[in-house]
Amino acid sequence: MQPYVGDPMRIAKVELITTTRALRGPFDYRIDGLERRIEIGSLLIVPFARRRLLGVVVGLADESELGDDRLAEPDRVLDVSTTAELIELGGWIAERYSSTRSRGIALGLPPGAGTGRIPRAPKPRSEQRARLTAAGRAALGPEGGRLGDRQRAVLEDLAGMEERSNAELRERTGAPASVVKRLAERGLVESRRVGVRRRPALPPVGESAGPVRLSAAQRESAARVAAALRGEGDRELLLYGVTGSGKTEVYLEAIQLALASSRTAILLVPEIGLTPQTVGRVVARLGDEVAVLHSGLSEGQRFDEWRRLRSGEARVCVGPRSAVFAPLEDLGIVIVDEEHDASYKQEGDPRYDARAVARRRAEMAGAVYLAGSATPRPESWSELTRLELPERIDARPMPEVGILDMREVSPRSGPLHPEVRAALADLEPGEKAIVMLNRRGFSPHLSCAACGHSVGCPHCDVSLVLHRAGGRMSCHHCGHSEPVPTACPECSAVTLARFGAGTERIEGLVAELVAPAPVFRLDTDTAARRGAHGQLLARFGAAESGVLVGTQMVAKGHDFADVVLSVLLDADSTLRYPDFRAEERTFALVSQLAGRSGRGERGGRVLIQTLAPDSEPIVAAAAHDAPGFLRGELERRRRFEYPPFSSLVAVELAGPDEQPLAAAAEQVAAEIAPAVPAGSELLGPAPRFRRRRKFRRRLLIKTTDPRSVVAAVSGAIESQSAAGLLRGLAVAVDVDPQ
Repeated sequence: MQPYVGDPMRIAKVELITTTRALRGPFDYRIDGLERRIEIGSLLIVPFARRRLLGVVVGLADESELGDDRLAEPDRVLDVSTTAELIELGGWIAERYSSTRSRGIALGLPPGAGTGRIPRAPKPRSEQRARLTAAGRAALGPEGGRLGDRQRAVLEDLAGMEERSNAELRERTGAPASVVKRLAERGLVESRRVGVRRRPALPPVGESAGPVRLSAAQRESAARVAAALRGEGDRELLLYGVTGSGKTEVYLEAIQLALASSRTAILLVPEIGLTPQTVGRVVARLGDEVAVLHSGLSEGQRFDEWRRLRSGEARVCVGPRSAVFAPLEDLGIVIVDEEHDASYKQEGDPRYDARAVARRRAEMAGAVYLAGSATPRPESWSELTRLELPERIDARPMPEVGILDMREVSPRSGPLHPEVRAALADLEPGEKAIVMLNRRGFSPHLSCAACGHSVGCPHCDVSLVLHRAGGRMSCHHCGHSEPVPTACPECSAVTLARFGAGTERIEGLVAELVAPAPVFRLDTDTAARRGAHGQLLARFGAAESGVLVGTQMVAKGHDFADVVLSVLLDADSTLRYPDFRAEERTFALVSQLAGRSGRGERGGRVLIQTLAPDSEPIVAAAAHDAPGFLRGELERRRRFEYPPFSSLVAVELAGPDEQPLAAAAEQVAAEIAPAVPAGSELLGPAPRFRRRRKFRRRLLIKTTDPRSVVAAVSGAIESQSAAGLLRGLAVAVDVDPQ
């Protein structure tokens, strides 16, 4: 059959947006008569195998390998589209993270379209607004006509304003909409309906966001960024600054420099709810130039913000990892705040790392990549050109850190060291403290003193956590919940004992020590409701004194000048994880929590409770010595060939039956082994704990050629799937697992 040949660019190559791995595009569609409406990034509704599917144009051509009679035409061209740059970025993600092109491209589509659902713009929001006319102004004079009290109040309120909404007028004067309508009928006000942007709510948290005078180190860092924006020097930069050194001000200066050169900017934050101060400062400084994107917005808010970015009305996007796909043109800078945070890694397919995606997007756009942290990852420390803020603002000293050895304390004295108890009890009016324990609930373990049985989750190989307030035991992996047993489920003895402590128990102990000062608890139990996190932090900030108790949420991005004490309980808990990043995470956690203290004129102190007082990350964090820790950590990783001196690729399999799962994992390993490049190391398959009724196996490949390994892994999975050996199993590929 002869290829169909038509006029130039009459063929659209369309990637269908679907989650299935079996369907691989792109597919050709004839676009006769639609050429002017269709470009790369256009969204179409197309016929496919008796269905109507959402597709995105990934290329244009003047001919197809299919014959004229086999080319269908799109049913409809949607009025929303993405950018050609995001199409290219999605293809790169698919290749790097062993996913499908459809799933990679879906990341850059308008809200709601990523699942293949046809995006529909929410109904526009509007409001009635009124402004004073000349007749209305005259009516307020001595020769004016008769006015009711509410009518006069409305006219007087409008006299000093260009216009107000009916809702504002009702709030200020008590006048309902009927009063405004009557004034409009008399010609005293002019009323009109206008579109209203659905603005994301940003609760005020912490200190004022007004402009500040930059320190010498901040000015030097900003100048280096300015040079990079001009194309001078390295474009991939790491802003290392101790906690409280003013990294956010450097970000703001960098964004303003990009805007001044007619370019746009993206600022990524770890989790929007955990960094309300950073987001609030950016919005306060740059106003309507900023759009905020995150999953906590309503559908209408999300679409309005996305549309503002796509149209160019907003030129700065702030948000968590998904904001790296903001539909901005002329990108000048991509900033990743708190770049050490593990939340930048996506858990679902494709399991992308937003930091790597941000670097790639900046490279594609010729933009600057700026990562910032007080505790940078070893990878960033070794790979990026460094800018440094070595001191806190106004040369305030770093807080004094005390390491408390819990081996010297009797377990009967409870989870708080005597020195911690004394420090909390000695807080004075106007002083605040933060207490962190990275474990929620009341007690993490309930077991029988008679037979030793531990109350566990029926779906996961973990203990159930006691939540005393709700009177229930819960699994923090699958969500299973059941009432607290009154007797041992195994032997019926009534000798059930609680072991360990969580944030719920610590909250009660701290409340006894600091009464009548309030205690605020911040964890996923108290901050589950939308906006609850920011509201709770705002209450803590507004209180005259008090204590904030919580999980690692309390260590992220908060700046309260009146916090004079930070306490970290069980500081070595992360050291027990079987992960080569355990020491890095411990150092970051201790350092970040320590950095919340002593930001004001009163100074501050930090107390760290640990069973490993001599461990390298805890000692280095207590000394505020990130460079020293990173030198030692990089040497250790070089010795054992861990990132950044290699890459890791994990293959994870899960299924309801253990024997078929184990056999499939062995078969996948056998097929991958001969295909991986020389010098790579294949580990496993190793069993992992059962989760959500699924048994699990994991393969791990250490390599210096991740691209070849990903290709080998993808080929093995496709081969095994085609042979039916992976039926009923979930298979995931994780490049650079966190």
